Amino acid sequence: MFAIVGSLGDAPHPAVWDYLNENGVPDILVSVGSHMFGADPEGHPWTIQMIASNKWEGVAFGQYISQNLPGKKVAVLYPNLAMGTDCLEGVKLGLDPDKNEIVSEQSYEITAVSISSQVNNIKNSGAEVVVSNGTPGFTAQAIKQADRLGWHPQWILSYINADQLMFQFVSPELLEGTISFQGIKLATWTDDPAIAEHHRLMKEYGGPTPTNFTVYAQTLGEVTVEALSRTCDNLTREGLLDAVESLERFHSDLFLDEVNVSLSDTDHRALEDGVMLRAVVDEDGKGKWEFFGPLWVPPEEDIE
Repeated sequence: MFAIVGSLGDAPHPAVWDYLNENGVPDILVSVGSHMFGADPEGHPWTIQMIASNKWEGVAFGQYISQNLPGKKVAVLYPNLAMGTDCLEGVKLGLDPDKNEIVSEQSYEITAVSISSQVNNIKNSGAEVVVSNGTPGFTAQAIKQADRLGWHPQWILSYINADQLMFQFVSPELLEGTISFQGIKLATWTDDPAIAEHHRLMKEYGGPTPTNFTVYAQTLGEVTVEALSRTCDNLTREGLLDAVESLERFHSDLFLDEVNVSLSDTDHRALEDGVMLRAVVDEDGKGKWEFFGPLWVPPEEDIE
């Protein structure tokens, strides 16, 4: 095996992380949000993370809450995985303790049938803002359960929920005002030439219906092609790693305009920057996501 590209899943990837690095196998552009996969370029030099860190996303959410919702009580709902605990840690780091307090931390197993009890606990805590790090299915369940309780906090959702698909799980009316985060263009932007070309490619080659997930996958492919093109004179594992680490301000037309990928032997995170989105309902009663606010950039150094 020459290399692994774009490995997916917070649950399975830890099982091979050490093995790949111990054997010098490039583990590049990992599509796993756990912070650790981009945090240890010295101890795990063969792993490079593509997708945004859930810890940094949590920091962004915490900072947003303290800047825009001071005084509001905060809860965090998260899966019992590294991605979930990373988000919780990030929210705590991002919040200004003089402005906001976390009143409830509720975790759940990804095998759970229901998370109603966790939602009930959050409501009873008096939380007014809920950060959810769950996948769309769990997020939808939480929002619907809150609605059944007659409770409508400000929901802030992980970027994996910032897709048009969410409006199939939750009505636009219930999702309206929900906030998320993203660094790529939205699959619904069919007037954008890059997104229009993405739709054409998906149709011509029998791909799935375009979503933000397929847009992300194409950007991962583009970064891979760029790295491989730089290994023509040294198509080895070491040459591939050097090529990926040589990327500086690489820009895909599918990224937001200000978002670029820069990597080095001490920086193994690709997508880090992004902009907040808000779920809105248009005049036809249909839901959509709209970007707002400035570009968020993570701290230059890791924070504890």
